[in-house]
Amino acid sequence: MTDLLVRPAVADDLDAVLAFWKTAAEGTSISDDRDGVERLVARDPEALLLAEREGELVGTVIAGFDGWRCHLYRLAVHPDHRRRGIGSALLTAADERFVRLGGRRGDAMVLVRNEQAQHAWRAAGYEPQEQWRRWVKHLTD
Repeated sequence: MTDLLVRPAVADDLDAVLAFWKTAAEGTSISDDRDGVERLVARDPEALLLAEREGELVGTVIAGFDGWRCHLYRLAVHPDHRRRGIGSALLTAADERFVRLGGRRGDAMVLVRNEQAQHAWRAAGYEPQEQWRRWVKHLTD
């Protein structure tokens, strides 16, 4: 897709990203707010990747690397732009980032009920690990 630009987010993008996730992302998280996303971009300026077509935000993925593992979150493509290679382009950019940083395996958080996303992740070469269960603890109210 030659007219698709994938780039890291900057501070001026964050309000648009948060609005985009309300339309394109499935579910929300405690850190899906301005403060949470600002901390992400301040700590790792290349982690939040945006896909744009003709200046319009059409997709996102967070490609976080903690120095040990590669974590993928918030892969989202606008409903009007799905099945056009945007998710694949974002995941390719994330994979390239991880390899550049020395990462060896990527993992993704995918909602069990989001069957469409599960198909997309499988198509991208990811497999579920049924032996693992996610454990969470909210650190704030």
